[in-house]
Amino acid sequence: MTRESVDRIRDSYGQNQIITGEYEAELSAKCTNGVFVGARDGDTVAFRGIPFAKPPVGTLRWKAPMPADDGDTVYEAYYNGKSPLQTEWPSEQASFYPRGEDCLYLNVWKSLSDEKPGKPVMVFFHGGSYGWGGTADPLYNGRSLVGRQSDIILVTVGYRVGIMGFVDLSSFKGGEDYPDAPNLGLLDQIEALRWIRKNIGAFGGDPQNVTVFGESAGGGSVSLLPIIPQAKGLFRRVIAESGSVALTFSKEECREFSIRLRRESGAISTEELLALSEKELLVINEKLNEYNNFPQRDGRLIPLDPYAPYENGDTADVDILIGTNSEEMNYWIGEIGGLIPFRFSIPVKFENDMKLLPPADKKRVKLFMDSVKGHSMWKMARFYDEMMFRLPAIEQAELHRKNGGRAYMYYWTVPSKLPLRKACHAVELAYVFGNLEETIYTGEIADEALSDTVMQMWTNFARTGDPSAGDIIWEEYTADKRGTMLISREPHMEYDVLGRRRELLSPLLRHMINPSYATLDYNVPFVRKAVARSVLLATGIAGIAFAAVKIFKKRKEE
Repeated sequence: MTRESVDRIRDSYGQNQIITGEYEAELSAKCTNGVFVGARDGDTVAFRGIPFAKPPVGTLRWKAPMPADDGDTVYEAYYNGKSPLQTEWPSEQASFYPRGEDCLYLNVWKSLSDEKPGKPVMVFFHGGSYGWGGTADPLYNGRSLVGRQSDIILVTVGYRVGIMGFVDLSSFKGGEDYPDAPNLGLLDQIEALRWIRKNIGAFGGDPQNVTVFGESAGGGSVSLLPIIPQAKGLFRRVIAESGSVALTFSKEECREFSIRLRRESGAISTEELLALSEKELLVINEKLNEYNNFPQRDGRLIPLDPYAPYENGDTADVDILIGTNSEEMNYWIGEIGGLIPFRFSIPVKFENDMKLLPPADKKRVKLFMDSVKGHSMWKMARFYDEMMFRLPAIEQAELHRKNGGRAYMYYWTVPSKLPLRKACHAVELAYVFGNLEETIYTGEIADEALSDTVMQMWTNFARTGDPSAGDIIWEEYTADKRGTMLISREPHMEYDVLGRRRELLSPLLRHMINPSYATLDYNVPFVRKAVARSVLLATGIAGIAFAAVKIFKKRKEE
């Protein structure tokens, strides 16, 4: 991010105040917890920073969200609520907005030119690896989407992440009083949906026609919401971009984060954790970034097998549109500091995962690797594209369809202009929101015509459950045809995209390979070979230096 971008985000902060005088009724909405007055934003009105729950602070820290108190006070809705507590990070623009525990706020956009009631509602949950993100990210500004699709009500939701939203406290004394702590971010999302069900009519929305959508962690979230009983009936449709139920951890995989929280905080009890200040938590969080948890398959909120509810038909009442990008993993070239760190980190992850596979599955992986062209680094990247993103999405769609649900699949191939990124993770977001000038992932001003088409697809799905747009007919996904919308410069249907890859690797889904780096073992062949090469190189350089010194001395003596 540029210095100007950071300053722009920070300077947009403000605190909504109580209004005691007159206000424009046209810009207001009367809700259960107050009257909120928005601000004109182009041809839309934006309501920012509406609380949907009580602040999760004090005794409510690490507790399930509580509904906001009812009331009729009139408030400004001019400014975003704070971003959830997180570490500043270049690719996460909301992390440069003021952060804090008091973060359970949402934003609403509606058109000023279309006042018809009963509009379709689209509710967006941001990504950020369940450790970053927020509604203040300019990429998620709803002005363009609602300005072009005036019959849509758009909502963006803040939820707890990282150390505040996804931490297992069961190993701490008193941890039994915090059973929801591993999945609080998801419970925040459900509480927001409850608020929307009760209040979206005040903005002109139809509470019976709600579509939840999200990207990355947001895509994982909206894939999990249909399998959580508490969320039943709160939405009708799902759009999952580059996220699925595979983006979850087992209880064992969540353990390392808790161990390191104990070490960094010095706390052995939840009482001691509650005594930590917000500032102390920010410092601790920064030290724990690479160990952040994903939602926990705890057998309580999330089943141990998160595919099972799809397989059992529990999700059949929800329409699903799901898809991934062709080079998802290339996004992390930027995240970890460039091509060289990427080149040396991905084999470590790959060899750790391979150690866990039985021989028959290792053979499948070898056949896959042999079928992919290029350097081994790119072969591994394409392996993780499949295992972490594309194949779980296909599995969700196939199981959902098998039991009577409607499903649509896409595969995004339009590339970023950033070096080596290609069609990486998150590249589609500027197109979806119509924020063409937000180039953080695209590397260039996004194509307006393609953005219009994509927005039409997404919003048509929200309206009717069918994402077809104009002459582009989007067929439902079925196991026999495997029809997939290939989103290229000219979107079109293709069938059984990369079918051989799917056949080879789908049996490996049972291993739940995910992005956990917390417990990597560095005693793997790649590291041992690298160390050996380093020793040889160092020895060689030392030998050359020693010989050069001898020659220099001899010449000097002569």
